[in-house]
This record gives sequence, structure tokens and C-alpha cells, in this order.
Amino acid sequence: QLQLVESGGGLVQPGGSLRLSCAASGFILGFYNIGWFRQAPGKEREGVSCISSSDGSTYYADSVKGRFTISRDYAKNTVYLQMNSLKPEDTAVYYCAAERVVTVQAMCVVPSYDDWGQGTQVTVSS
Repeated sequence: QLQLVESGGGLVQPGGSLRLSCAASGFILGFYNIGWFRQAPGKEREGVSCISSSDGSTYYADSVKGRFTISRDYAKNTVYLQMNSLKPEDTAVYYCAAERVVTVQAMCVVPSYDDWGQGTQVTVSS
């Protein structure tokens, strides 16, 4: 059974950093495209950063470019999202998702992914 478990969320001051983890079980994460998504209260879920299974290419939303970094640890079967220079507008529940086959054009859009974790809360506030 495919399972994704996020961790690493919490409360951080503006300008601070957090590292989110997405641990996979029941499947080899390296064979899947992995995405980080977030959903703020009253807003739609949006793609934050995604990584391709085929060539490791990455995608970042414009709002996080230069601040967030996605990476994959094959040995630990885990994907990370390093978040630096956090802003209050980054506050949201962060989810990871996995999908075996995703088109390049739809690499980081919600409908492309069927398997989701339970989410982890990130709150950026002073």
C-alpha cells in the first residue's frame, strides 16, 4: 500500500527556515514524480515545487523561487522541501503527492497526482 507521510512543519518567524520531509512507504519513491503542494485557508491547493522521476528536473512556483529547494534522498526513500526566508504568505498546510506518470506540462498541478499525504501545518508569524 502506497503511503506518504509529511513532517517538519511548525511555527517559525518571518525570515526563518524549515525543512519538510515526505517519507514514502510501500513503493520506491525514485520511480515516481513527487510534488509539494500547499493550501492556505480559503484558497485552492497550489503547486509549490515538484521533481521529476525521469531526469530529476525540478519545478518551482514563482512565489518560492530562490527560497525553496526540493531534493530527493533515494536511500531514505524521502523527498525534502527546504524552505528559507519564509514569509507570512507561506502559511499553509503543506502536502506531498506522488504519481507514476505525469506530463511535463502538468508536472506541478494538483489534478496530476492521485496519492497524497495527510499534510503538515506551516505557520509563519511573529
